[in-house]
Amino acid sequence: MDLETIRKFTFQRILSEDPKNKFLAILGEIQDQPAVIIAEKTAFDNPTVSELFQPNLTPDVTLTERNDVYHSYTATIAQDIAKPGIKATLIWPATQTHIRKYSKQARRMIRETPELYQQITLPYITSQLGPRIQWVYNILNHTAETDRIVYEDTDPNTGFILLPDLKWDRVTLSSFYLMALVNRRDLHSLHDLNTTHLPLLKNIRSSALREIPLQWPTVSPDQLRLYIHYQPSYYHFHVHVTHLEYEGGDGMAVGRAWLLDDVIAQLEEMAEGRGFEGRTITYVLGEESGLWKEGFSNVKG
Repeated sequence: MDLETIRKFTFQRILSEDPKNKFLAILGEIQDQPAVIIAEKTAFDNPTVSELFQPNLTPDVTLTERNDVYHSYTATIAQDIAKPGIKATLIWPATQTHIRKYSKQARRMIRETPELYQQITLPYITSQLGPRIQWVYNILNHTAETDRIVYEDTDPNTGFILLPDLKWDRVTLSSFYLMALVNRRDLHSLHDLNTTHLPLLKNIRSSALREIPLQWPTVSPDQLRLYIHYQPSYYHFHVHVTHLEYEGGDGMAVGRAWLLDDVIAQLEEMAEGRGFEGRTITYVLGEESGLWKEGFSNVKG
């Protein structure tokens, strides 16, 4: 995709924004097809922080508040393409699922029993497979993003591909974010895991903790957080790997994130062949999600 594509974007409305994390999701169109842009402020470039308030480099500084030893200012800092101020991700053509995901929305606490999983969640998951996750298969088949692969284990049962998530600018280590996509295509979410998958989960954990410090020596294993989302954003099983300093918002909150170590420990306590399929799982679900609109919104009580 070239630069001309994003330059054809026409604004429609803001889907959501997060002032704390400097995040903005925008809905628009490109060539009459829906498009979503996720814009984030980039982190400060540490080597040049000492230059920020040099008079010749920061000409526009305004004092906005002063109280005893506290002084507040606003400033305009010169930027160029080598030190960009914004990182943007374009989703085009965007589906209703993408638009719902990035829309501001109220949330509900869902208590998903095994019966509700079979009646509501499983049919929804089935509807989200195939073409909707073709981009994952493109990575696994090496037809896309091959230059971004950090580590690969080709074993069909316990292997995976580790690569940077689009949320990471691949520069700022405090926002370090990788994704482990498993080779298996029969695992869609946490709910599918049982004791037979322990070798896979342990391989992801040990390999990530070994390989990442080899490629990023300033990141130690005890600075990494490995976790699983339920419900996930897409239904091909994957594990998130982030730096402890990364601020993940709702993605790291109770009701969404499960630490990989805790999942492994729970499975180790279960009888052979048992897993999460018989468990009641409680989680947070946005009212704009398809799973809510098409399923749980109709559940009474």
